[in-house]
Amino acid sequence: MSCARPTAPGAQLPPRAMAAVLALLVAWPAAIAAVTVTQDSLLNVCMDAKHHKTEPGPEGQLYGQCTLWKDNACCTANTSLEAHQDQSYLYNFNWDHCGAMPEKCKLHFIQDLCLYECSPNLGPWIDQADTSWRKERIRNVPLCREDCEQWWEDCQDAVTCKVNWHKGWNWTTGTNQCPKGAMCQKFKFVFPTAAALCEQIWSGSYRYTSHHRGSGHCIQMWFDPTQGNPNVVVAQYYAHGDAPPNSPLSILLSLLPLTLLALL
Repeated sequence: MSCARPTAPGAQLPPRAMAAVLALLVAWPAAIAAVTVTQDSLLNVCMDAKHHKTEPGPEGQLYGQCTLWKDNACCTANTSLEAHQDQSYLYNFNWDHCGAMPEKCKLHFIQDLCLYECSPNLGPWIDQADTSWRKERIRNVPLCREDCEQWWEDCQDAVTCKVNWHKGWNWTTGTNQCPKGAMCQKFKFVFPTAAALCEQIWSGSYRYTSHHRGSGHCIQMWFDPTQGNPNVVVAQYYAHGDAPPNSPLSILLSLLPLTLLALL
């Protein structure tokens, strides 16, 4: 009668299986480090655009609605001042291209511009731009439901002649004018919903969401700076979310089933 202890199933791995396990164990820390570096590079950054600083920092003299970002901003004090001016030197853009824009509506466009110019928390949505005046832009920034809906509510009776304000204007006078044949209509007809306004007016820069302010899942245009900047957490949430399909971590995860099969 043999006294040898029976071998547990899977206790001794075939050489190829052992090699696969060792390879994964060796590669795993490097993959985690690579993904972490990539994720962190999306946080606290300024996009490479026309008026942005190269990196964010304190700006104690930010003007008006842009003061929300004074503790850490991608805009300068002068940019924040110009963001409040009609047809400022920033972009020579005329909000009143179809008549005077109501002040309650204009406040939202100023806030939109302050977010774009000043926020260091848009890194997860920075993309390459296809224009000569900037190298980067934002796409599909998830705006909080309240921000989109209040923007639409306060602007529904304002008037415009275009859906996409990024392109297609007549710039022959040096400022934007309606293209020939374009008809001025109220926002509520040009943008029938809050989602249409947020997602179409700047060619996909924003995305309407059902998330509420304070959820940690959507960017707020408006917030109380005495309570801190809620968009810091939102950027972290999206930057540290699911790994992209072709990331080192995802590739290693895809190899796990093969390794497990080798253990059987």
